[in-house]
Amino acid sequence: MSKRRNTRRTRADTTQASTATMDAFSNPAARIGFGTMDLLQATEYPLTRMTQNYQLLTSLYRDNWIVQNIVATIPNDMIRKWYEIRSGIAPEYIDQMARLERTTQLRKKLLTGLCWGRLYGGAVGVILIRGQNDMSQPLDLDSIMPGSFLGLQILDRWSGVYPESDVVTDPSDPDFGLPDYYIIRDETTGQTAVRVHHSRVIRFIGRELPWLEQVAEQYWGESELEAIYSEVVKRDNVSGNIAALTFRANVNYLEADGLDQLLGTANTEMQRRFWNLMQAQAIMESNFGTRIINKGDAMHNVQYTFTGLADVYDRVMMDVAGAARTPVTKLFGRSPAGMNATGESDMRNYYDYIDGLRETDFRAIIERLLPIMALSAWGQIPDDLEIDFPPMQTPDAKETAEIAERKTNAILAVYQNDLIDSATAQQELQTLTEETGMFGKITDESIEAGRGQTYSSSRAMQDPLMGLELPREPASGNEGDFE
Repeated sequence: MSKRRNTRRTRADTTQASTATMDAFSNPAARIGFGTMDLLQATEYPLTRMTQNYQLLTSLYRDNWIVQNIVATIPNDMIRKWYEIRSGIAPEYIDQMARLERTTQLRKKLLTGLCWGRLYGGAVGVILIRGQNDMSQPLDLDSIMPGSFLGLQILDRWSGVYPESDVVTDPSDPDFGLPDYYIIRDETTGQTAVRVHHSRVIRFIGRELPWLEQVAEQYWGESELEAIYSEVVKRDNVSGNIAALTFRANVNYLEADGLDQLLGTANTEMQRRFWNLMQAQAIMESNFGTRIINKGDAMHNVQYTFTGLADVYDRVMMDVAGAARTPVTKLFGRSPAGMNATGESDMRNYYDYIDGLRETDFRAIIERLLPIMALSAWGQIPDDLEIDFPPMQTPDAKETAEIAERKTNAILAVYQNDLIDSATAQQELQTLTEETGMFGKITDESIEAGRGQTYSSSRAMQDPLMGLELPREPASGNEGDFE
């Protein structure tokens, strides 16, 4: 019974494997759809792995200003608004941390790492600690002395950094599944300079890849230019063709009788004289705007119109910006065109994207460096040490005033309906300080004094007749009767 069941399963598997599933639209008579001789069906997407072409990526970066903007714009915006430390430490400690960042040029080093990671798909920042020469050992925070943090050494993936094949197997490690060690070689001699443990390395990569492609790229990411390359090529060709058309904006041509006979049957001397005449005419026209022709010959002028070229260029430019995930205003340095085009929605979406990158990618980098920097600057790590990123898009003075007015009116409306007391209303107003810059002078004593005081009770205390009993009016029909 078991043997018969296994045989039946084997036959079913064989039948299923040999049967092709055709669940696509196809119209062979019209040559439309799957399997037909259609131009769309001839489209292919070969796996090129352009990220491994160092010469091409470097040439694009050095030659093309749009590529330079694609590489550098997003990293610049990611670090433009620096992180803020959320802790109960004294302000002088914040100044010491800022001084350490300036001394080690931390911002510049992180910007460089982010840029090379986007360009080549991978880069590293080796953490430098004074007195720790054996970099093959895991980084021990207890061994970091005050003033020992020396910054980062940034190396892109083509500068002699080679991940080893062994990966981190501890699931609790932030680098789980990534290389355990990195070999740094001297590219001039080819010898290994140092073997670095992964805990001493900050990784910068471009676009994330599936697992098998990560392995193919030696655990690096994909260059940003690989997904944008075709759009950049289209834009450069369109721009070059538009520039070439300007030379043909105004073309003169001459009707000459017997020109075909002159060029076909005349001797070499006559042709040479004809060409000399044409050359002299061109010089005269360039210098004096005059051309002398024989009587009976005709001179014509053809002017090229550039109508529609601007629209074509704008569409190509928008495709490049979309592929780069960067607004046209940021990438090309020009204002949006068209009726009612302000670009505000594009910039809002872009800043939301940058805020997301800072939380998903940049936070992990800062949180790895922050304990090392705290030990180097302060000698200790505060228990409540946290960081926060201020939003990229902040309202202007007019928008801030409108926000303050609307939120204040909402709080007052709730308070005047006796739904909250004065203390709660003041606390709600106090929370608007960071957003609006107002109500920062509300003290804790004022809040405590208003605890339990509603709007009606405060109005009652201001009414001098409250609590006094007014004389009652006599009942109708009994005026003047007292018992």
